[in-house]
Amino acid sequence: KVGWYNAVLQPAFHLPYPDDTLAFVVLSTPSMFDKALKPFVKKERLKIIRDPVDQCVSHHLSGVKEKFPDQKVDIIFDYEILPSRKPKFLAQTAAHVAGAAYYYQRKDVKLDPWGRKKIYGVCIHPKYGGWFAIRGLLLFPDIQVPFLQQSAPVDCVSTEEKRTELLEQFNFHWQDGRYRDIIEVKERYSEEQKAYFATPPAERFRLLGLTRLTE
Repeated sequence: KVGWYNAVLQPAFHLPYPDDTLAFVVLSTPSMFDKALKPFVKKERLKIIRDPVDQCVSHHLSGVKEKFPDQKVDIIFDYEILPSRKPKFLAQTAAHVAGAAYYYQRKDVKLDPWGRKKIYGVCIHPKYGGWFAIRGLLLFPDIQVPFLQQSAPVDCVSTEEKRTELLEQFNFHWQDGRYRDIIEVKERYSEEQKAYFATPPAERFRLLGLTRLTE
């Protein structure tokens, strides 16, 4: 419910819907690269003019919207920002309140070793660890679900030592991706997918055999 999300955030980040409004958080799993992105690029090669992953997600979520012709469906993508430069929604908070993935933050570590350093939080999925992404929100403004019960996310990094290690790796060694394997995972990115996401965005077009159109 939108109210679960708004309840844990400052008013500046609230979503402008009644508390009982139904919302879905959309995640992409490791298999998205082969099952969705590569077929999309092959089919839509000439139409890809911005980030291929963003366009792929937009394409598929628009398809979901079309499945509900009698319903109003609002989509907010993870990459969208407001004129103030703030994100349109806080993806990790949304995933946590929806029970999809646990958002580990500094406050989850009792013996904080970082002093004045800025420490960012990170979501971990009980099945995929850090090998997933939060792609968007689907909101159904005309569907109110007052009796929907909230499910807590799975606390899969449950020891103080592991949480400290997770936040340390994510904040100071994120490039090597070790934080993604903080727990034993069922599936991770393929080598091809790792190479793609490790490549600067401007050079990813070449990896997919695309030519980037210049403005």
